[in-house]
Amino acid sequence: MEPLELTDQAAPDTEVDEVDPTPRLGRRRDHTRDREILDSTLAVLEEVGYDGMTIDMVATRAKAGKATVYRRWPSKADLVIDAVACMKSDALEALAIPDTGTLRGDLVGLIKAPSIEDSRRKLQIMAGLASMLSKEPELAEVANAAIVEPRAAINRRVLQRAVDRGEIPADTDIETVALISPSMVAYRTLMLRKPVTREYMISVIDGIVLPAAGVARPDRKKDA
Repeated sequence: MEPLELTDQAAPDTEVDEVDPTPRLGRRRDHTRDREILDSTLAVLEEVGYDGMTIDMVATRAKAGKATVYRRWPSKADLVIDAVACMKSDALEALAIPDTGTLRGDLVGLIKAPSIEDSRRKLQIMAGLASMLSKEPELAEVANAAIVEPRAAINRRVLQRAVDRGEIPADTDIETVALISPSMVAYRTLMLRKPVTREYMISVIDGIVLPAAGVARPDRKKDA
């Protein structure tokens, strides 16, 4: 936790020594008033990572007093956990799940530029959190819920629909197959430092996801 530097915005009777530095998940359930601070936190994390981030940076970006930030979040870890927990998934929320009649058609139909960029940004933020993830297990849980789970949930729906129409076996391990593409994207972004393109996503679908779901690998096709 960084030392608290009081400004004239801070209450005179603030007792710094009594601040609990231990991050607690779900400290604040209503983030409406704090949206700008949390968005600024994510922007700073994306740029400089957790180790390079300071409360001063966040406060400056959010045009808020440093004491204002500390009154809401007594440590940098608290602030980061809440920011990641509230990470928006606008691109995925606005993504209409296609119903083409085939598993491949549905999966390919989900490849949209906004969702790819959304995933890239989230993974960049996760890369910035690497040093903290090993120390704070609850942050790993929050990061998974915000970054991996939204896409996995969509994949589960598409896979279950394929089961219901008899396209793939009823005993398909949907939980595992749903995580293949998010995991491959994370590996390519974080470990290989390579961009995630439409062509790459189609190669993952055709070469890994479909065979894992019990669908024969398709012949070479042109995708609009």
